[in-house]
Amino acid sequence: MQIIKKVLIKQIVTEKSKEKLRNSFNDHKMRLEQECQQLRFEQRKLENKRSMSKQELSQRFQQEIKNRREKIKLIDFKMEQLDIMEIGSDITEKEVEALVEVKEGSHWNEIMEETAIVIKDDVVVRIDE
Repeated sequence: MQIIKKVLIKQIVTEKSKEKLRNSFNDHKMRLEQECQQLRFEQRKLENKRSMSKQELSQRFQQEIKNRREKIKLIDFKMEQLDIMEIGSDITEKEVEALVEVKEGSHWNEIMEETAIVIKDDVVVRIDE
């Protein structure tokens, strides 16, 4: 029988991976800022139509803009942490699922032990079981 088990994907920080993460954060931040601008544009457009109250419309758009601003703050924090992070340290990138074979006589604790795949510059360097 096979079961599904969670496996952590860890990344060893290198200059290359730091730069890749930094670019990813910058791209995400830029997208969020563009969304904020688009929301402001849509708000002005709808205010001219006056299909609903100006206050209600403003509240809805301001909440959406606020949500994106919070995400931008989180990205800024992550970028600060990235700058502090030392080369060679491990970071948990994500979690994936793996199929594990279970047979009669298998040791359950060994099967359910935390497993991690460690990656360095997009190459698997080891599997911790």
